[in-house]
Amino acid sequence: MIAVVSTDEKAELARSAGAHEVVGVGGFLDDVRTLTDGRGVDVVVDPVGGDRFPDSLRALRHGGGRLLVLGFAGRGIPTVKVNRLLLTNTSVLGVGMDEYWRQDPAAARVYWRELRPSLESGRLDPPISSVFPLEQASAALNHLDQRKVLGRTLLKIGA
Repeated sequence: MIAVVSTDEKAELARSAGAHEVVGVGGFLDDVRTLTDGRGVDVVVDPVGGDRFPDSLRALRHGGGRLLVLGFAGRGIPTVKVNRLLLTNTSVLGVGMDEYWRQDPAAARVYWRELRPSLESGRLDPPISSVFPLEQASAALNHLDQRKVLGRTLLKIGA
């Protein structure tokens, strides 16, 4: 797994989460090509979008690479020229769990039932950057907006 990061702190977090290689966001496409001997990667998980999206698409291996779109933290919604997908036999897939669960509410319960034992045992241990009480939701959003987050930011409901 190759992680693309913007700070040394994020690089350390990515390594602790299991990244085999870590590259900086500036020029990441060249680094990915070097690390894969020019083949590209099988999957890109892109929560950023924006102006980084074209290079995420270019980082895919030809003949089956997949780009998973998780969000648009880069504040721009990119477009895809589908001829590129055709010529490289790659695909782009939206992964919007909120919409998926809205369409199939029972799915959230099924996934939670499967995930919960792994979370409780520590086998899955998502890094938590900060916890805000619900009353401070605006502060949590500012924290996210200022890109201070390492891992997850949680809102705590109740005591």
